[in-house]
Amino acid sequence: MATNGKDGPGGAGAFARRLLLSVDAKGYGGADTVRQHQFQEAIVRLLELASDAAGLNREKWLTQEGGDSLFAVLPEGASEPALVDAFMRSLEASLRAFNIGRETEAWLRLRAAVHFGETSPAANGFAGSAPVEIGRIRDCAALRAALDQLPQAPLAVGLSATVFRDVVQGKAYTTIRENEFREVPVKEKEYRGAAWIWVPGADVRQVDLSPAVLEGERRAANVARASVDVGDVGKRADVTGVHTDRATGDFGAVVKTGQVGPGATVTGVRQTNPGGEQ
Repeated sequence: MATNGKDGPGGAGAFARRLLLSVDAKGYGGADTVRQHQFQEAIVRLLELASDAAGLNREKWLTQEGGDSLFAVLPEGASEPALVDAFMRSLEASLRAFNIGRETEAWLRLRAAVHFGETSPAANGFAGSAPVEIGRIRDCAALRAALDQLPQAPLAVGLSATVFRDVVQGKAYTTIRENEFREVPVKEKEYRGAAWIWVPGADVRQVDLSPAVLEGERRAANVARASVDVGDVGKRADVTGVHTDRATGDFGAVVKTGQVGPGATVTGVRQTNPGGEQ
């Protein structure tokens, strides 16, 4: 990496703006030891194949490996369109080939993120805002949800705003059309931003991402349960197990009674619409 640090002006550490790649395997933690070995070997081999297909010199990458994950700083001058297009298409095809004949739960499926920004080598990997941002995009809820809801897809790709704007938006640098991407918010830990998701071979714009927590925060579930035992119900009495004004949710009630008097009502769940109607 070109330096602007302890061997030059600007303070401690090397500095450069580089093209960054980060990948992580879905379901690795739940795999047995044999499958983990297979996944690790496959990730290394398939990334090499994809880099060769895209004309990206894998030997010159600076990498930080984590078993089922890899963070890579590509050399100066590495082609952003090649990484976004040819590399990802080759990787997706190789993943499909690797998964042929394997049980679905034993498939290797990857989340990948691409960013271009500032980074520098550090004592335990890399420092800078760009490595943080690419990690948050790779691990964001929407990218995870895309794989969850497209079970036949072996790869989901997230681009940073910088890469999407410079390589895809209004450009003809790749064979991927702009409308094949879907913009999603990213709220992971301290990071707030956006990413553009692409799933090769699928229309991610049609995927329902609503079950995913797109902003990294759990939504309060509309759940109510009740069990009521009231004995005898007198005249014109009104007994309700659950009364809610929420439009949607999961509600259930069991109301145990003895005799019910004239004009009385016993209701398990009563839902009131915003206008007051029941």
